[in-house]
Amino acid sequence: MTPSLRHAVTGATRSIADDIRGRSDEQLHDLVRRRQDLARPAPSDLSSLAARATTRASVQRAVDGLDLAHLQVLEAATVADSPLAVTDVAALLGADQALVEDLLDDLWTLALLWRSPEGLRVVRTVAEVLPNAAGLGPRAADLQLALPDQETLLSLLDTAPAAARAILDRLAWGPPFAVLALGTPDRVAEGARWLVEHHLVSPTGEQLALPREVALALRGGLSHARATLTAPALTGTERDASTVDSAAGQEVSDLLALVDELAADWGLRPPRVLRTGGLAVRDLTRLSTVLDVDRSRAAFVAEISYAAGLLADDGALEPSWAPTPAYDEWAQQPGAARWAVLAQAWLASTRAAHLVGTTPAGVSGTVNALGPDAHWPPVRVLRHDALELLADAPAWTAVTAADLSEALRWHRPRRTPQRLETVVEALHREAQWLGILGRGALSTAGRALLAGGDEAALAEAMHPHLPEPIAHILLQADLTAIAPGPLEGGLATFLRLVADIESRGGATVYRFAPDTVRRALDAGWSVDQVLAALGDASQTPIPQPLDYLVRDVARRHGQARVGAARAYIRCDDATTLGAMLAERALSPLQLRSIAPTVLVSPVAGETVLEFLREHGFAPAAETPDGGVVVPAAGRHRTPLQRRTTPVRSHTVDDELVTTLVASLRAGEESAAYQREELARRPGPSLASTDPTTTLAVLREAAADRQSVWVGYSDAGGRVERFLFAPDRVEGGRVHGTSDGIPRTLSIHRVTGAAPS
Repeated sequence: MTPSLRHAVTGATRSIADDIRGRSDEQLHDLVRRRQDLARPAPSDLSSLAARATTRASVQRAVDGLDLAHLQVLEAATVADSPLAVTDVAALLGADQALVEDLLDDLWTLALLWRSPEGLRVVRTVAEVLPNAAGLGPRAADLQLALPDQETLLSLLDTAPAAARAILDRLAWGPPFAVLALGTPDRVAEGARWLVEHHLVSPTGEQLALPREVALALRGGLSHARATLTAPALTGTERDASTVDSAAGQEVSDLLALVDELAADWGLRPPRVLRTGGLAVRDLTRLSTVLDVDRSRAAFVAEISYAAGLLADDGALEPSWAPTPAYDEWAQQPGAARWAVLAQAWLASTRAAHLVGTTPAGVSGTVNALGPDAHWPPVRVLRHDALELLADAPAWTAVTAADLSEALRWHRPRRTPQRLETVVEALHREAQWLGILGRGALSTAGRALLAGGDEAALAEAMHPHLPEPIAHILLQADLTAIAPGPLEGGLATFLRLVADIESRGGATVYRFAPDTVRRALDAGWSVDQVLAALGDASQTPIPQPLDYLVRDVARRHGQARVGAARAYIRCDDATTLGAMLAERALSPLQLRSIAPTVLVSPVAGETVLEFLREHGFAPAAETPDGGVVVPAAGRHRTPLQRRTTPVRSHTVDDELVTTLVASLRAGEESAAYQREELARRPGPSLASTDPTTTLAVLREAAADRQSVWVGYSDAGGRVERFLFAPDRVEGGRVHGTSDGIPRTLSIHRVTGAAPS
């Protein structure tokens, strides 16, 4: 930073500090409430508050938070002459003067403008944050370009050759710079040469810069092609409140069932973790088949489970994705409490499920579910902004994703991603799946979530709208069971074990098959227990086909026993063993008979078991003492996970702001008192000097036997000023007298020195 610029910035800060000091407590309260980064850490006095308000980081954050109206007015103010005249800013925008004046006052409240004795001025740092405000380039004076008067300028623009005019039209609305690379067509080069010769553009190497005054002349004196100073109204289809909440409750019921089904499937068959992290595409495709949903929703279910801590990498040597112990606790809670955990995790998460399967800019390959590339921090802010806009819309109004995108683009013009419509459509869809929206409108539970309620408050808001779980099913003769609503936890777990879900909707259809019945028998259920559980749950008698199916699978189940020999197979039915030996598909097992009822294999017992089941046999695993092995079905779990708390910025409430403003006032009074005390002290004002300069002054004074004024910092950091007569300087210390008392000063504590 050059000395002149440093002096200018210091002067500007001092003037802004005067403006801040002149504000009332209510105005300071509004400033800190709207620019909350100014409150942490708490500044010591109003001067410190003013200095912080003009830093690049703080101004950048404040400008990024402006809506389109405030941003356009700030850009026009940056372009206009200083001090600002409301009429000039309104003329640049072509807008109503009263509306522009209100917006300027609001920008002053935000300390992006400050009041000088001559009028409003733009904070200097704003020009750094908005280097080419409104697409306009530097002033002609900054480009060292001598422009003709306004009348001659307009005449030149009217008579410019076609090639020159084409260049001007391209630069007029920004960006104001053009590059003439090697190989530029002669016609374009001739146009550029004409513009340079008539001082309408400034050449800097291969680049042409269009001065601000020329661009404004081309724009007809307007800073923006279209000033949009009023927010677009969010409109849509009005829904009935009960319809919205009922639809939201049904979506939540479906989501909870999907999470349970994912945990049940991955507890049995956990998919591998990719080397780069994440879930393989084939495993995601299989999950979508199991859940009977499309891949985007399957990715969302996996991501929301992961964000809520219900799913994790098990940390094994060959890691896999599996439910965590937290899932088992979560699964025992009521449905509304389970939803509250998922909803809070979604709102606080920085993971974007909609990126799965895409290839964003900067990513080398396709984004995998649960992978590191699905981490996208801006999505959390977008979720909050979108929900706040939906909350501001008329109650129970279904707003489309397209209308929501348009509103977001106006309210947060500097925070919108490139593909905003795609992102908002995905957020809108995810909010529907979570029950935050019902038929496109914000639900009662969604409003409670946005209000920042705890899990108990969220559960209370959602509970009345969840379908009541039922404890019965309808068994049918076609080997299916119909659940006319969400099932109670124990019954749902049993049905997922003994049957597969065939279809979803208002009612869920389960399909019984030999493999599903065998799954229950493998888990340790006996034939009588399975039939008794089905009979207790069904409001109709057990159909004869289902009874036959269960008993037939049970009759064959466990006839063949598998053990480790490395593996052996024993069976009282020699015909069954003969069929195994004759089956060519089982040749990889290298089966051989060692007795009429015993076969052995060099392959591991688990592999033999799976092979036999895949080829139509129904063996059971056997312990060394001849008992049947009952596997812990669906119980693969990760080690206990340490739940990470999302990083959140806590808002500054009114009580804290009131306390801070009072502290700033007290700090300012203390600083003013210290300045007065300093002014009353004898001697000159001492500027800070570096140790080399201080040492030279003290040595010269000691040689000439002259006294000097020194500033000296004590152990507490307080600086005192006194007249000191140095005798000698040695070893980093100066020895001498002050007021006739011998003193020894450490050179590094001397803040400044000046001859008396």
